[in-house]
Amino acid sequence: MTRDPTQPTETIDRRRRDAFGLLTLWALAPLGALASNQALASAFPTRPVTLIVPFAAGGATDTLVRTLADGASKTLGQPVIVENRPGAAGVLGANVVARAKPDGYTLTVMPEPVFRLPHLQKTPFDPLRDFTYVIHLTGYTLGVAVRADAPWKSWQDLVEDARKRPGKISYGSTGTNGTMHVTMEEIGQKLDIQFNHVPYKGESEIITALMGGHIDLAVTAGGIGPYVDSGKARWLVLWTAEHSRRWPRVPTLRDVGIDMVSTSPFGIAGPRNMEPQAVQVLHDAFRKALNDPTLQKLLERLDQETAYLNSADYTSFARQRYESQGKLVKRLGLTANP
Repeated sequence: MTRDPTQPTETIDRRRRDAFGLLTLWALAPLGALASNQALASAFPTRPVTLIVPFAAGGATDTLVRTLADGASKTLGQPVIVENRPGAAGVLGANVVARAKPDGYTLTVMPEPVFRLPHLQKTPFDPLRDFTYVIHLTGYTLGVAVRADAPWKSWQDLVEDARKRPGKISYGSTGTNGTMHVTMEEIGQKLDIQFNHVPYKGESEIITALMGGHIDLAVTAGGIGPYVDSGKARWLVLWTAEHSRRWPRVPTLRDVGIDMVSTSPFGIAGPRNMEPQAVQVLHDAFRKALNDPTLQKLLERLDQETAYLNSADYTSFARQRYESQGKLVKRLGLTANP
């Protein structure tokens, strides 16, 4: 570099120092950002995390998620507070989280209707844009159960009676256009039979209604297990791909000639644009809790299996589920909630 003879030497030196200082700042900027991100990851969370369960307290989902939350709390060093928001086929949690700050402190369980309802009606969320998918957890052992004194001893008994009395046999589900309701509608179409649908806010309400004689059938998950095991209720059919480990003699839909599987898989998600470091912290805490022997024993008791997916795979799964539910809605001719 040739010195300009009109410029004082000290001016040129100062400019060189300034240029060198800028270059140094540019070089150190990535390191500063990395340090900031590491600080965020190590600091998060600094207060309790809210996890919304969009079903009533006491059901299979609520029981499982509360155990999961307790385990995650130990790893996070902060409480994970479970908040029940039942109703609307399980999408109220998604409604809340779609508007929440993306700071990782408000999460929700994401049931299957979140991917179905946008195909039926206007919703305050877009499943493909408005959420950060943290971890996929499991699916249910769903099926149709009756009281011990019910006249139907088998699924075929029920089908024959339903054909004779269309719309007279009632069943409870967790809401219109929820997975329980939609699966029963699909079964009805395949068999050319019609049931009377009665929506409830959660599995515990369905079981109470069944045992109290207010409905004839309960579409339910593992929550009915104690009543089945004690002889107060019985399964007519399960919707799983394989026979249940807990109730191996109960037929699946495929066993009775209906080529269907319905397990309503679910996971945990937060608002869109969450910091990747916070997502990783939450993912790791929930995965550790999912693998804990206490929770695995609970899954076994509920007759559910782990269906773990990491954040990236869960995001891909969500897109696939959204597309498949759109096709299902068209095939069944479903309409929006009345």
